[in-house]
Amino acid sequence: MRRLHFSLITLVDGLLRIKVLVCLPTLYYFMPGIMATGAVNVVRGSRSSVEELLQIYCHSESVALVVDNPEFFNRIAESFSYKAPPRFVILLWGDKSSLVTVGRQTPVYSYNEIKRFGQERRAKFARSNDGGRYEYEFINPDDTATIMYTSGTTGNPKGVMLTHQNLLHQIRNLSDFVPAEAGERFLSMLPSWHAYERACEYFIFTCGVEQKYTSIRFLKDDLKQYQPHYLISVPLVYETLYSGIQKQISTSSPARKFVALTLIKVSLAYTEMRRISEGLCLTKNQKPPMYIASLVDWLWARVVAFVLLPLHMLAEKLVHRKIRSSVGITKAGVSGGGSLPMHVDKFFEAIGVNVQNGYGLTETSPVVSARRLNCNVLGSVGHPIKDTEFKIVDPETGSVLPPGSKGIVKVRGPPVMKGYYKNPLATKQVIDEDGWFNTGDMGWITPQHSVGRSRSCGGVIVLEGRAKDTIVLSTGENVEPLEIEEAAMRSNLIQQIVVIGQDQRRLGAIIIPNKEAAEGAAKQKISPLDLEVNELSKETITSMVYEELRKWTSQCSFQVGPVLIVDEPFTIDNGLMTPTMKIRRDKVVDQYKNEIERLYK
Repeated sequence: MRRLHFSLITLVDGLLRIKVLVCLPTLYYFMPGIMATGAVNVVRGSRSSVEELLQIYCHSESVALVVDNPEFFNRIAESFSYKAPPRFVILLWGDKSSLVTVGRQTPVYSYNEIKRFGQERRAKFARSNDGGRYEYEFINPDDTATIMYTSGTTGNPKGVMLTHQNLLHQIRNLSDFVPAEAGERFLSMLPSWHAYERACEYFIFTCGVEQKYTSIRFLKDDLKQYQPHYLISVPLVYETLYSGIQKQISTSSPARKFVALTLIKVSLAYTEMRRISEGLCLTKNQKPPMYIASLVDWLWARVVAFVLLPLHMLAEKLVHRKIRSSVGITKAGVSGGGSLPMHVDKFFEAIGVNVQNGYGLTETSPVVSARRLNCNVLGSVGHPIKDTEFKIVDPETGSVLPPGSKGIVKVRGPPVMKGYYKNPLATKQVIDEDGWFNTGDMGWITPQHSVGRSRSCGGVIVLEGRAKDTIVLSTGENVEPLEIEEAAMRSNLIQQIVVIGQDQRRLGAIIIPNKEAAEGAAKQKISPLDLEVNELSKETITSMVYEELRKWTSQCSFQVGPVLIVDEPFTIDNGLMTPTMKIRRDKVVDQYKNEIERLYK
């Protein structure tokens, strides 16, 4: 850590030498150095398209580029040289001689040159009369530290301005959820420019821990090799680990498979009873249960748990230890960027792997709540981070709803962004005069009970999808469904469509087919002698609709996976459309909740 600190200070001095203001870094190590100069960094991944990078560079009024290798620079050099020539470029790795020369000559500095500038600057101060009073320019905590671009409902990226105070609040308070200790190992696989990953990196470096990076390809091997205390990732990774474990069990011998599955079921039942007895079950009921009923329920859960305990201990010895050894997480997996599927959550709890789910957005720095190890309420995103408030409001009236009532989630506190860069109108739409940020998510807060199954989880936040149209997959990717729906509606076989997939690995769709058009299309493909043409089976209609869906949405950024065909149209009368003929997505998803669950199994 001492070496890291010295390197960062040297880097800061070098950057001051060439006056970096705003840039597009792709490496975590450079970001703190840039911010320490008082400059603003604008982060984006190197996989982004040239057009997207140009749009962000110009909108953010950046003056320089930081690129990680010559190959990346060569890919964007021509477009930037003619459309938005930077004052200078910093090359983190590779040889400057490998860079292409296009248009006017742009100064290029290597990472080592920046460090040398810093060393020379420090040496100059040391030789001067002021050498003992070496100081840096004061940075106001409310100054913008970084601009992170996130897609809006129109698809145009919006620049989220996060201040030094926003990031410092994360660093100072994440230890309430993740009590990291010096010397522990963290394994991470998110891109370093992602808001979630950045907050985690800054936090864990202040704790003196060791961080290692991996990818989905090497995750299994790295977990075994490094045995990290914590894994920082998104829900998809835990779903992948779960699927891998299930696959391994299913391919074992019939006897081993039977024993493993039976004992895991026993552990699932045991942990369920234990949650009940500890008061860690969610409820929307504002009225607490009767004391006698709660006592009986508690006693029953304790008795059942006691009966199942020997079998659970047997499962621990025969099954769970082996699974945990292969998983490799010794303390906890920290999940963010989406909700964990309940079956995955329960499975890891049953085998003794702690998984903590958190919640936040780029606009909130990002963490605003998370589950603590001593209050790990499954199905929730835990309690708010320090000094941060939550409230639930009615989507139509804006009035504050009581605990247990579902509505729009609003947040206020130190994590909330400064605003959208050069977009005061969009800022005003999401942050009101009292500082409440509209997350666009639907959720509720658990009521406070002194008795009963939920007595220990009062005040935790529960999310139930998004109020706005943006769909967040379990991979952390944001999808705007309107593009897909508009493309699909070009087919005459599709009467209505709602794209779904919140917190799932891939998109799905609920479709009302145009049966007359489907029958007409079928008659063209099937002989008129076939008497069943007039009564097409649901499987036939599904196949035809899916074929049309793939045809018309092939040019979209995301493709639709499973499809649910339903007969009843979305109308104003059944409450699935607004008076202005807009489909109520949340109502549709709620009505077909069970069917959607089966669709994704």
